[in-house]
Amino acid sequence: MPAPQLQLARDTHVYAEKDGYFWKVPVLDGFSFSQSNATTEVTLSEMAGANNSSRRGRKLFTDAFEPAEWNLQMYARPYDSTGPVVSGSTDEVLWSNFVNAGAYTHSSRSFAAGVDKTTSTAHMDIDFNSSNVAALETFNLYFVLGACGTAASAYNAGPGNPQTIYKVANAVCNSVSMDFDIDGILTLDWSGLGTLISEEAAMPVISPTWDTKIISDGIAHSEANFIRNRLTTLGVATAGPVAPFAETSYELTLTGGNISFENNITFLTPEELCVVNQPIGNVTGTRNISGSFTCYLNAGDTVSGAGTSADLFDDLASGTGVVTNSAALTFSIGGGSAPKVVVNIPTAHLEIPTHSIEDVISLEVNFHALPGDLDETNEATLEYHNS
Repeated sequence: MPAPQLQLARDTHVYAEKDGYFWKVPVLDGFSFSQSNATTEVTLSEMAGANNSSRRGRKLFTDAFEPAEWNLQMYARPYDSTGPVVSGSTDEVLWSNFVNAGAYTHSSRSFAAGVDKTTSTAHMDIDFNSSNVAALETFNLYFVLGACGTAASAYNAGPGNPQTIYKVANAVCNSVSMDFDIDGILTLDWSGLGTLISEEAAMPVISPTWDTKIISDGIAHSEANFIRNRLTTLGVATAGPVAPFAETSYELTLTGGNISFENNITFLTPEELCVVNQPIGNVTGTRNISGSFTCYLNAGDTVSGAGTSADLFDDLASGTGVVTNSAALTFSIGGGSAPKVVVNIPTAHLEIPTHSIEDVISLEVNFHALPGDLDETNEATLEYHNS
């Protein structure tokens, strides 16, 4: 009888499979995947019978499997462009699903829409132009436990073997959060859903070899493509002076921030009796892009003559007659030089900043990215730069 094989979280490899190719996703500690079921309880409640007897039993029925849930964190790492073919970012496959980028073509390392790359500038653009759909295309997510130090082609799963492989089938990306605290590295927190979690005896058979179908270019340049949050800049521009803004721009030095992207996905599950129903597909909800940024309260003048953070508070707080305000936000996470990720939000509705009373008074500003019209998809665009 084989000895028990314990698995450690730190020995895990994660792969996302789309169109027959596998992206190796370098995750941080704290990933998770789970699935629960929905049950119905039937109980008895009756008065006393003969001899003070009363039935008190119950029955429990498993009605359905709830959608699988998964979560992982990874660093945002721009791809590296080498040779005649564009290499891939480690997180491009997740973005491609989030924005519904369509089919992947390996010969050009390109997606049908939404995720555009160029060889000349090591530059990847992400937009939401193809995301107004009722359901997202899906991918498969593999968590290979006990994989560190082992080539993918040598994974050996099953009882007593070194690896344990779990597959989240028909996965979709429901949300991603970009956190840029001042002392950290730009991190993406992904969460999503799937139809079913299963333990696999092995990874899929790949022809001709595994090495020809694994994409891990961004990982190979690990020292060059991490993004330092401390270098982040923010540009705030308005069409002003237009109420409530008295300035055409505001000069703010950030101390932190967050941008969240939400697909608000639900899964449909049948409700037949005498059957353990399983989720059959996803349905998208309202796309929601929002976030916040923090900065010190600056009541003085700026070198450029732009408005200060105190001016921004005063303008927003005094805009009592403005139903929807509009400012263009440009976050250059990582600074002016690559590697960096630039998030452009052309139409942001800003809430009144809140004061944080500490040794140095600061402001927190919540914002909501809005499309130009209800049927448009121009809330935001992202740019990955590696040179």
